[in-house]
Amino acid sequence: MELPFYLNFNDFEKNYYENLEKWFEEYHNTSETDYLKALAELYSPYVYYNFAEDKVKADASIEIKDCFFPYHEIIGISFYPHCENGSSSKGLNQVFEFKNISMMEYAQHILDKINKFCSKNMDALNSNKNIHDYINHYDIITSVEGVGYCISYNRHQKVIPFLKAYLPYYGQTVNMAVYRDFIFSIEQIAEFIDEKLKSVRAFKQTIYVQSRAEAKFKVQLSRQFLTLCN
Repeated sequence: MELPFYLNFNDFEKNYYENLEKWFEEYHNTSETDYLKALAELYSPYVYYNFAEDKVKADASIEIKDCFFPYHEIIGISFYPHCENGSSSKGLNQVFEFKNISMMEYAQHILDKINKFCSKNMDALNSNKNIHDYINHYDIITSVEGVGYCISYNRHQKVIPFLKAYLPYYGQTVNMAVYRDFIFSIEQIAEFIDEKLKSVRAFKQTIYVQSRAEAKFKVQLSRQFLTLCN
C-alpha cells in the first residue's frame, strides 16, 4: 500500500483512521504499530532533533550536489548528459560541492526539469499525462545542462511521496503557501505519530527517539573526526 503523504496536519489527522482501515484491508497479519512505524519512516526525513529544546523540529531540506566545471573548461560545453554516471562524453573533469536546499527549492528544480522536457516534447503533456507522470523519469531527473544541481536518483526515491503531494499536475511554479503550511504542520504530524506509538508502547520506534539517536551518532562521528585531525 502506498501511504498518502499529507502537507497539512488537519488532512493527516482527518484521514488517519480511514487510511489505517485500508492498511488492515491490504495487510491482514499486521497491527496499528506496523502502520505507525511506516508513517514514522515516511515523515521522519522532514524533521530533526533539536538538542537545545529536546524535541523534533521541522527540517524539510535535502543534500544535493552542486555540479560545475572549472571556468577554463566550461567554454563550449552545452550539455552534460548525466550526473550519476560520473563521466563526461568530452572527457572533462566534473567538480561539485554538497549543499543543503529546501524541499521547496528541490521541488521547483524538479518541476523546471520536467517542464523543460515537456516543452521539447509537445505531446508529453496531454489528456492522459501530466507532470506527475514524469516525477520519477530517470533521464529527466538525472540530466543537467552545463552546470547546476546533480540529482542522485537513489536519494530522489526517498522524497517522491512529498513530490507527489506537492507538485502541481500542470504549471510552472510550486505553491509557497502550501509549503509554509507543510513546515508548520510537520512537527504536529510527528507529534501525533509519536503519541500514537507511545500509546501502543512502542516508544523506541518514535520519531523523537530515532531522530535523537541519529543526531547523537552524528555528533560522535564529528568528534571522532576532529580527534583524528588533531
